[in-house]
Amino acid sequence: MTLGPISFAAADGGPGGSGTSTATITGHLETGAADFVYLPVELPDGVQRIAVSYGYDKPTVPAGVPGNSCDIGIFDQRGTDLGGPGFRGWSGGFRTSFEISNTEATPGYLPGPVAAGTWHVVLGPYQVAPQGLDYSVQVTLTYGDPGPAFTPQYPADRAEGRGRAWYRGDCHLHTVYSDGRRLPTEVAAGARAAGLDFMVTTDHNTSASHGVWGPLAGPDLLIITGEEVTTRNGHWLALGLPPGEWIDWRYRARDNAYPGFVRQVHRSGGLVVPAHPYCPYVACQFKFGYQGADAVEVWNGPWTYDDESALDTWDSRLAEDLRAGRPWLPAMGNSDAHSVPQVIGSPHNVVLADDLTRDRILAGLRAGRSWLAESAQVQLTFTATGQGHRADIGERLAVPADAPVDVTVTVAGVPHGTVRLLTDEGQLHQESLDATGAGTVLWRTTASLASYVRAEVRHPLADGSAGQGNSMGPALPFGPMAALTNPILLGSAPDDQE
Repeated sequence: MTLGPISFAAADGGPGGSGTSTATITGHLETGAADFVYLPVELPDGVQRIAVSYGYDKPTVPAGVPGNSCDIGIFDQRGTDLGGPGFRGWSGGFRTSFEISNTEATPGYLPGPVAAGTWHVVLGPYQVAPQGLDYSVQVTLTYGDPGPAFTPQYPADRAEGRGRAWYRGDCHLHTVYSDGRRLPTEVAAGARAAGLDFMVTTDHNTSASHGVWGPLAGPDLLIITGEEVTTRNGHWLALGLPPGEWIDWRYRARDNAYPGFVRQVHRSGGLVVPAHPYCPYVACQFKFGYQGADAVEVWNGPWTYDDESALDTWDSRLAEDLRAGRPWLPAMGNSDAHSVPQVIGSPHNVVLADDLTRDRILAGLRAGRSWLAESAQVQLTFTATGQGHRADIGERLAVPADAPVDVTVTVAGVPHGTVRLLTDEGQLHQESLDATGAGTVLWRTTASLASYVRAEVRHPLADGSAGQGNSMGPALPFGPMAALTNPILLGSAPDDQE
């Protein structure tokens, strides 16, 4: 939906002139308005800065009826084409104003030339009340010399690692560059305090923060650039984007645009990860399906009912993929931390990688050589041995169907926790840890009985019990998750699967 344009006279004195010009437009959107409403703004030559502010009414609505909620962003004279070069920033509903110049911009927006031509302010009426939505947009142009260009400082693609080792990292984090309240400096400090080796920055729908992370990375912390792509049919993480690359979000599942952006991420060597697929909020549940995904976020922040649902769906898909001889989808866990009291690194991923570099961390996640931890205090090793061979998390132990397989889980840091071993049949073994939170669990099976085995470590329920693996009662028959592994596959691989 495109509205009538706002026009400005040429800058006073022509190029190099000074002063400001302001224009305001008001309007009304009915329930059922388009997802995105474009307001053209005709910019003359000589503009040094564009400033935009907006507001909308929030009428009272009955309980259970959505009220008004409207996002905002902007595209420059290069156009509004899906995935095109004109994107200049997005702040969703987090800010009521922003500014852009050649030298600087409000967080969430991209500094750069304020060139003459038709720009578009974008309104995103996320929810519209039955009464409709009245809005007002004010645009102010400041004329003058453009000033020096902004110089981005991108993070390096490697840190000082330990060679092939297990590295801890949180792949879903927000800052003031989208709807977080932490500065990038605070997020980097929080990652270090959480004992992380790497982190991925994933602000909503913008690459604007990529250029500030360089000085915050270091030998002890690899910072990988990414984005949380927030569509009207669910959210997904684009992990490992080249610094400065942006992924569009202006589509629904019915538009068939998603596969093209999946290909864009893959061409860049990045990962596509559906985020919190059962999140109960409006437009958060993932509706695109898992074809093309590289992993799925089954654990998002503190363990809740929607995580339990995501885990169940992932486990069912795991069994289905292995039965069909298809590549399986690894599980991930991230904090999605926005502000205090949300804890950076709770949970996070512990990844076996050949070194602490962008490409090798992404390769470890893609291969499922990882487990999920509530915090750095939780330690875990998980192996399967048989016929003189050993397999670690994410690997296959190729043994005859009837050969004994010994599964070993060693845990520390979960007092009174419960260790569960699960296969395609469900839970087949459970043991409790004592007050020290440390222990080793041994279990024997065969490939004929289990096509895979994975481990969970749970905290006790509120009543102090461990729960029951065959419970048909509450949605949470076990306590909150402390650790969760990707599977070890058992037996020979089908001929059509690597």
